[in-house]
Amino acid sequence: MALARDGFLRPVRRDGGASPVDDDAAVREFAAVCPGRAVSSPCPEGAERHPQLGSYLEAWAVHATDPEQQHRGASGGALTALSAWLTTTGRVNRVVGAGPAPAPRRTVSVTITDRETALAAAGSRYAPVATLADPQVLAAGTAVVAKPCEASALSRLAEVRGDLERPIILSFFCAGTPSQSATDDLVDELLPEPGDEVVSVRYRGCGWPGDFTVGTAAGEHRMDYRRSWGDRLGPTMQWRCKICADGVGESADLVACDYWEVDAQGYPVFEEGDGRSGLLVRTERGREILHAALDVGVLRGEPLDGESIARVQPGQTWRRDNLWARLLGARLAGVPVPVYRGFPLFRLAVRRPRQSFRAMKGAWRRARAARKK
Repeated sequence: MALARDGFLRPVRRDGGASPVDDDAAVREFAAVCPGRAVSSPCPEGAERHPQLGSYLEAWAVHATDPEQQHRGASGGALTALSAWLTTTGRVNRVVGAGPAPAPRRTVSVTITDRETALAAAGSRYAPVATLADPQVLAAGTAVVAKPCEASALSRLAEVRGDLERPIILSFFCAGTPSQSATDDLVDELLPEPGDEVVSVRYRGCGWPGDFTVGTAAGEHRMDYRRSWGDRLGPTMQWRCKICADGVGESADLVACDYWEVDAQGYPVFEEGDGRSGLLVRTERGREILHAALDVGVLRGEPLDGESIARVQPGQTWRRDNLWARLLGARLAGVPVPVYRGFPLFRLAVRRPRQSFRAMKGAWRRARAARKK
């Protein structure tokens, strides 16, 4: 994966010295697992099925009991706490995730092996990163914290290869990936003087939801989450993310999200507070991990029903409700779209036909305009 001129990571072919036969096999394998081409919705036996959240065995609201992990992690620090606990107890040898690069404007794949490296990677990174580019994701004794699309690709790769041990997959609700250019522009906007050396970039965390924060020798320079995400980063999201059927990590063992407080209209309130993570258990392995972490006090929380999480995630539910219509609009405009298997998109669309028609028409109009550029 390489950073393209538009600020997004794109797959590239490089000559690794393999024979043409081996190279063709690698391309076929890539095509079989790439979430830009196809994504499936798993339906494990015994799971509850929620139309917008997918299949799950249990739902929880949790937070890390370690105050520093809760404070520095996104939402309640659940993924930070689990990453530290899995490695320090020897349940896994490493956790591969994402974190800041030595050049802090960038985000890279990082390896977590203890509490300190888990804290160093804590917090969201709203920028392109190829977590699965790290070859350690396929090594025995590995857990991975990855975007939902990467979770799908990794799970599918284990199916395609057959002899590959599926790593523990942890994920999070994802609204989409903004362009790297958006981070660069926002950092430059917050610098007190052009050309100041940037020593750190934090998108969230150190509070809930936490500010976008740029660190320099002169101190920290901030913008609140509502403006940094809503006005600067979010609008640069790539097209593939806007038509994603799985922003909720259906292929993971455990998937975390913000368990927001909401206003009277059901929209999240972004006032600072103590973070809480919603957690969906997708697999039996995920259930065992969660309950072991609860039993030893790594996490604290209470069980929920899935609808409680859906109610505080209106962005995810709205996207899935309108996705079938948006995909149809894009197809009518001649724009290729991914294949989604097992998602109840048509059933959701027909519940609100007028809304679906407007979504289809808007997607058709935007897709045609984009093709003419």
